[in-house]
Amino acid sequence: MDFAGKRVLVTGSTRGIGRATVEAFLAAGARVAVNGRTEQSTNSALRELAAGARAVGFPGDIGVVEDCHRVVRMAAEAMGGLDVLVNNAGVGGSGKPIERITVDEWDRTMNVNLRGTFLCIQAAVPSLRQSRGNIVNVASISGIRGHGTGESDYCASKGGVVNLTRDLSLELGPEIRVNCLCPGAIDTDMLRGRGDFLGKGDVAAGYKILAEGNALKRVARPEEMANAILYLASDMASFVTGAIHVADAGMVVKI
Repeated sequence: MDFAGKRVLVTGSTRGIGRATVEAFLAAGARVAVNGRTEQSTNSALRELAAGARAVGFPGDIGVVEDCHRVVRMAAEAMGGLDVLVNNAGVGGSGKPIERITVDEWDRTMNVNLRGTFLCIQAAVPSLRQSRGNIVNVASISGIRGHGTGESDYCASKGGVVNLTRDLSLELGPEIRVNCLCPGAIDTDMLRGRGDFLGKGDVAAGYKILAEGNALKRVARPEEMANAILYLASDMASFVTGAIHVADAGMVVKI
């Protein structure tokens, strides 16, 4: 896929799926704005990417209203516009049963995963209308199914991202395409903690347990999700909008 000359902002992009997505866009010729929660994490990622002027960094907490607006505005100004917005920034839920989730925990999950996505889109719409660009929201299979294991706040936030995608594809078309990726089990820092718990200190053993429910019997690499994001953002998907693209090795199908 060729993104030469395209200007891309990926939120939450210093590690995991976001970092792999930045690397994939750079390899495809794009200019990319990198966003981490802190200046230290953002600058560290820029040094490691070593992409020169094709990568710029804008730290900010996507759970904070002012940071969402500032990150999008500065990215668009620095790159002379915006062609693709990837809303990847996210946090895990509290991991608690509903009667023990505090309001602060609920709000933090919603503020980053759902409100932050909304605010970044809101700030990016003028630039994306001008470029007739597109948006890729990163949700989760938890947004289209339940777990019943203390993830109600996380599931609710990602379900909101899924339906926000559907609605905005209608509202923002035909100028802006809006799609959503719903990953399954991906080898990220967030999942390694769960793998360590399930495997009683052995992440590989925990991953084997997590993969039992999917058809490919393995956990995905972040790069595999980056490939899906690039497809949705590319001209190859020019007739695709409002899509909820599931990449979970068949886990939801089995359910």
